[in-house]
Amino acid sequence: MRESPATLPIKLISTDFDGTIFTEFEKPPIPVSLENLIADLQAQGAKWVINTGRDMSSLMEALGRARISIQPDYLVLVEREIYQHDGVRYAPIEAWNTACARDHAELFARVRPEVPALTAWINARFRATVYEDAFSPFCLIAGNNGDADVIHAFLDEFCTRFPQLTVVRNDVYARFCHAAYNKGTALAELSRRLKIGPGQIFAAGDHLNDLPMLSRVHARWLAAPSNAVTPVAESVLGQDGFVSQLPHGGGVADGLRHHLLQAASQKQT
Repeated sequence: MRESPATLPIKLISTDFDGTIFTEFEKPPIPVSLENLIADLQAQGAKWVINTGRDMSSLMEALGRARISIQPDYLVLVEREIYQHDGVRYAPIEAWNTACARDHAELFARVRPEVPALTAWINARFRATVYEDAFSPFCLIAGNNGDADVIHAFLDEFCTRFPQLTVVRNDVYARFCHAAYNKGTALAELSRRLKIGPGQIFAAGDHLNDLPMLSRVHARWLAAPSNAVTPVAESVLGQDGFVSQLPHGGGVADGLRHHLLQAASQKQT
């Protein structure tokens, strides 16, 4: 039985991309079970946002390779910029994205002079790649997760010198970011615009950069696949969320079904 848009228990689905719903080495990269489930919810009025650290071109290329028949209604890119599909393309949410760019530019102007010394400290101790891109004056690719943990702790200490500066980490990758902009605050802004409360939002992720959106502050229904890193799995379980025994997109589909059934049972009591 289909729900009407007014009674649909989950009206906004927020999913991380890599490792959560998309796995390059699997065929298909996004499982059909998840594709069909999201398609059914979209047909009932739910919205889907991919909330990712990728930029636009990288995400569009990966979605093209996935060959799925559905498309997200919204995108959160580089963990902070919001875009809406207008029927033809993904158009920026101008007010949010402009403020985001301005705040990052002001913060990074203060941080950039300190980056060479920071880079020198890392290069003297680790085999790591440090570089600047369009989104951060400091980006890191560590040689392994053990090195990334040590560097991450050092970066956290460095950030205390600059109010609002924080580290966004995913596996061996890290970069600086403004603390006011992350997957969680972007999801909150999107839910505000859609007038959808946390009680009607599902969020799924697998790594450290997903933690800001994997919060009951932003989403009532939390899920993680079996491949989620330990801090994510523990955080999700600690908030009455669901950690699947299935990896990647199959685990997200499992979590979405679990919460839909849970919501339905709560509605009946």
